[in-house]
Amino acid sequence: MRFTGLILVLGIALVSAVPLQDSPRQRLLDGKPLPSKYRTRSVNNTNPYTPSYRDPYDSAVDSVGEALDPLPFRNGKGATVLGPWNKDRSRQDPDLVRPPSTDHGTLPSLRWSFADSHIRIEEGGWTRQTTVRELPTSIELAGVNMRLDKGVIRELHWHKEAEWGYVLEGNVRVTALDYEGGNFIDDLEKGDLWYFPSGIPHSLQGLGDNGTEFLLIFDDGSFSEESTFLLTDWLAHTPKSVIAKNFHLAPEIFAHLPEKEKYIFQGSQPGSIDQERPQGNNIKKSKFQFTHKMLAQDPKITSGGEVRITDSKNFPISKTVAAAHLIIEPGALREMHWHPNADEWSFFISGRARVTVFASQGNARTFNYMPGDVGIVPRNMGHFVENIGDEPLVMLEIFRADEFRDISLFQWLGETPQRQVADTLFSDDAEARQKFLDAIKDAKRDEVSKGPEAQ
Repeated sequence: MRFTGLILVLGIALVSAVPLQDSPRQRLLDGKPLPSKYRTRSVNNTNPYTPSYRDPYDSAVDSVGEALDPLPFRNGKGATVLGPWNKDRSRQDPDLVRPPSTDHGTLPSLRWSFADSHIRIEEGGWTRQTTVRELPTSIELAGVNMRLDKGVIRELHWHKEAEWGYVLEGNVRVTALDYEGGNFIDDLEKGDLWYFPSGIPHSLQGLGDNGTEFLLIFDDGSFSEESTFLLTDWLAHTPKSVIAKNFHLAPEIFAHLPEKEKYIFQGSQPGSIDQERPQGNNIKKSKFQFTHKMLAQDPKITSGGEVRITDSKNFPISKTVAAAHLIIEPGALREMHWHPNADEWSFFISGRARVTVFASQGNARTFNYMPGDVGIVPRNMGHFVENIGDEPLVMLEIFRADEFRDISLFQWLGETPQRQVADTLFSDDAEARQKFLDAIKDAKRDEVSKGPEAQ
């Protein structure tokens, strides 16, 4: 009886251990298909990350939306992972775990997440940056993500580099002094822009109950937030006798100036622009417009989303930064294209994306992007942006250029002699040749394309 009881106890222990051995994670590690109750995506009744899965077209997999753990299996090749494995990071970058069969070569990393950037925490705010130091391919532009709570001030300052800003959330007041001594004040909301050329002194302050958060772009990838010229920092390193002479006051007036930079700090609540505007016989308003309402622009409606472009043609002060705001619907594609005049610095606001960058000489690499991620596409390299999630993909394409320019593969082939195109691509398939020529006939651009369903 004792022996039987031991068998029963062991049997219970073994049975209770079975679910652990047969868990979805363990089955994936063993290369086995998931039971139907666990499957959220099925092709040939197999999970995408198993040896039996076949996909000759390298379709995208939304491993985040479908709660899948990517494993390095592709069309019968690959093996399970036995060592340490960061499944959360792998789930965010499924095309690094299992690259499309078309990827080849040794392109450097073209992706960085602000989540991996150091955050500088200050009174009522914070800041973090993505520069060439964090992302070595970010050569032409640098980015800063900053948060200012209600009434919090990014103190009076200026930069060697020009500053382009986009309001991600909330409300912000911007002030500036132009080259001719004219003052500028404006209140901005989500989707608005500002641009301050090199050397223009300015400040920012969070408004409303929640303040603001914004993206800053500087026209030099080597930029550093620590190299900003700050008012308090300058005065702390200038003899008070000199400051007194400069402002025609006694030195003791300046006895209690800040001993170091304030950078980001809690300010008092401002009144309206009219209440706050400087007054005096020698005061004048700037004749320059340093702000622009990007989301108020009428978008170009495409089959798969919307496109808004802001550059020096509709925002004249912005001489060194051009940008596009895109909304890409689920399953849609930012068409295959390239940019001839600048590197693309992409910022992903919402959604999930897949991007393949073609660098010539057979080199191509695919990356995946989440909200808060930064992508780089060097100038003239072909690429696309595919929405692989179940919500609209919202992103900014930003360039160190005065004008936005891109070349469309669709338009190029549509406006090239058709016999030449057909001989190049379809010399051995007459039926496919004619279908393709019919598709590119008339060469109408579709920057964000829904694909065959839109035809």
